Amino acid sequence: MAPLTRRTILVTVSAILVLAVIATIVATSIIPLSDSYNTDNVLPSVEVREYQGERLSSIVSDFRENSIKGPQHIDLEGDGYRLELAGLVNSPKSLTYEEVISLPTYTKVVTLHCVEGWSAKILWEGIKLEDLMQQAGVQRDANTVIFHAYDGYTSSLPLDFITENDILLAYKMNNVTLPPERGFPFQVVAEQKFGYKWVKWITKIELSNDPTYKGYWESRGYDNIGNVNRLGDGS
Repeated sequence: MAPLTRRTILVTVSAILVLAVIATIVATSIIPLSDSYNTDNVLPSVEVREYQGERLSSIVSDFRENSIKGPQHIDLEGDGYRLELAGLVNSPKSLTYEEVISLPTYTKVVTLHCVEGWSAKILWEGIKLEDLMQQAGVQRDANTVIFHAYDGYTSSLPLDFITENDILLAYKMNNVTLPPERGFPFQVVAEQKFGYKWVKWITKIELSNDPTYKGYWESRGYDNIGNVNRLGDGS
């Protein structure tokens, strides 16, 4: 091998330095994976069937369809969906789906008991109705909360019952977004109450001072309180 000349050594060193600079520029210009991630590739959530050692019911096979007009399909954008907070409030609100679910989220395992004799234990995820109503400011003489659904269905709950029991307005069940058949976009998780108090497809929450208000089934003879323990365990 021919001996290295001074010129050859300088050229080699210069080339190495140039390559090092180029590598540094490339390395510092790479976008982190988390920043460049395409959310279109996110896979849908999977239903969980067990939570903290508790076996959960299926959101498909353990429910029976008994709504007054069949499952409602609400297109958030096409239908211009808004959740209204109205009645005895200081500042009526008309909230988008995203504005509602931006509030603090809570989870709770609650069993829905139907007067027809079936039940389903579900992991519900949603916001506290109390937190939501605070957005509008509840007036002092309000004592009843009336829930209005997309299909015209209504029912009500005492305001004290909602605040004392941390009643949720759910948008997920068993880790998946509520399907249309289960009340998308929102359903009341009226624990301790029969299923006719669990209003689905909610479009309006109205604060009232009428504790005798009767909803769809209550005006047809159903108990206005709707407690499960008033008629046994609901099974």
